[in-house]
Amino acid sequence: MMRAMPDALDLDTVPLQRLDGRATTLGDFAGQVLLIVNVASRCGFTPQYDGLEALHRRWQARGFAVLGFPCNQFGHQEPGDAAEIASFCRLSHAVTFPMFAKVEVNGPDAHPLFRQLKRAAPGLLGTEAIKWNFTKFLLDAEHRVVRRFAPTDTPEALAPHIEPLLPRSA
Repeated sequence: MMRAMPDALDLDTVPLQRLDGRATTLGDFAGQVLLIVNVASRCGFTPQYDGLEALHRRWQARGFAVLGFPCNQFGHQEPGDAAEIASFCRLSHAVTFPMFAKVEVNGPDAHPLFRQLKRAAPGLLGTEAIKWNFTKFLLDAEHRVVRRFAPTDTPEALAPHIEPLLPRSA
């Protein structure tokens, strides 16, 4: 397991935009353990929405949230606009976790959040590039990057890594 990164990265102040257009930051999720995922509606991994939603519902009351960031950089698998993405997530997968505006995760226009996440938790052989949709980044309650997971890592397989980061239930 990767060590939590030092506080050098201030992820809480990076400007973000919700799918509905509202401005926000990770600071609005202060004290919560987060799973940040680049998602797409027309991907072979799209069924993972159901598992991500299950994780979110299972531990939301204990301070956990999944945050979805649609991305169209891989095979144009997220071509829709914000309204289409929101409708797909709600109707096809009953998503209640926070969804954000479409972002790029690689290249010169990569969103600053993903630039920092990739730097904090490189992939295989130290590469920073995200290889495909449904790459996942786990952050502890102080929003330090704990670990990066591949698209093939199912949400169910992440449970043993998430639960120890959560406060004990009352």
